[in-house]
Amino acid sequence: METGRPTADCSGPVAQPGNSEGPGGIRHMKVFFDTSAFVKRYVEEPGTEKVLEICDKADQLVLCVICLPEMISTLNRLVREGRLQNDEYRKLRDLVLEEIEDAEICFLTPEVVAQTIKCLESNVLRAMDALHLGCALVVEPDLFVSSDRRQLEAARRAGLKVMEA
Repeated sequence: METGRPTADCSGPVAQPGNSEGPGGIRHMKVFFDTSAFVKRYVEEPGTEKVLEICDKADQLVLCVICLPEMISTLNRLVREGRLQNDEYRKLRDLVLEEIEDAEICFLTPEVVAQTIKCLESNVLRAMDALHLGCALVVEPDLFVSSDRRQLEAARRAGLKVMEA
């Protein structure tokens, strides 16, 4: 399993136009990553190249507050499965902790909970997948990225621009 620091950077101005315009007319792209896609930034899996490409184009990264615990859970599962060594785990954990300091974190608010409930009532979703989607609907990203097809379909129906990773 290949792991390590990705070459892509999710900060800085966007070379290609996004949907929102910032100071001085510079276009920006705000990208919301579900954990299923964000983990591919750190662990080589199908979709990693696409995630890194999106990070190259994004200047604002948005994550749900549950993304970090889900990431740690995923990395620990990889250790238990023997796909990741303990020293690799510690390096990746520290890298994730360092890099998400620059991300916008969407916290649980009454508005997020209300959106999450609407998502659960109108789609076949697991609660945590609906929570990511509820956050995304509140923060209104230019792009919602996930590896979960049901979640992507629900996001598309809710009016978000989506990309599968």
